[in-house]
Amino acid sequence: MSPSEVHIVELDVRSHLSKKLEPFQLIMDTVKGLQHEDVFVLHAPFKPTPLLGILKMKGYSNSSERKSSDHWVTTFVHKKNKTSADTISAAVLSGTPPKTELDSVSGDTSFSCEGRPEEIIVEAEFNPSSQAPTVVLDNRGLEPPQPMMRTLAALKRCKPGDVVLIHNDRVPVFLIEELNNLGCLYTVADQADGTAKVRIEKG
Repeated sequence: MSPSEVHIVELDVRSHLSKKLEPFQLIMDTVKGLQHEDVFVLHAPFKPTPLLGILKMKGYSNSSERKSSDHWVTTFVHKKNKTSADTISAAVLSGTPPKTELDSVSGDTSFSCEGRPEEIIVEAEFNPSSQAPTVVLDNRGLEPPQPMMRTLAALKRCKPGDVVLIHNDRVPVFLIEELNNLGCLYTVADQADGTAKVRIEKG
């Protein structure tokens, strides 16, 4: 197969992240529409470390290249794709026109806000049954970048070993990249309604 015959699907999420919009659902919708022979090329302002593990579990290997200080290009290839690595690399480098290009956020962006987060925080902080001080934040219904700002502010007030539990409208990819930079441990749990809960332990 020649480079011109490689099916490339490109997605650039830099504009979404610059507007503090979470691109995770857009990325996963794109991945859902991929065929095994497709090559997925993602453009982002940073190396999408959390996404690498998620797509690895879905059978994708990856390679990342830093083009500039705010431009990373990550190529994902499914394990069932029999095209040679050299051919794929040549196609990506030659700028083969993408099979599909998405530049808008899809899906419903309206969410309801439930509960009273301030009361939840106070109750959790003084819960004697908790082994470690825990702060609970319900960030649903908040417009970006409020969820990230609230979470980072809570972490700043915490001591090493303290735990922050957040409930967001979606997986907070932008926040997760910052957690990696801060050295915080975290686990992400997808919920049946499409939201996500993240447990963060301050390092």
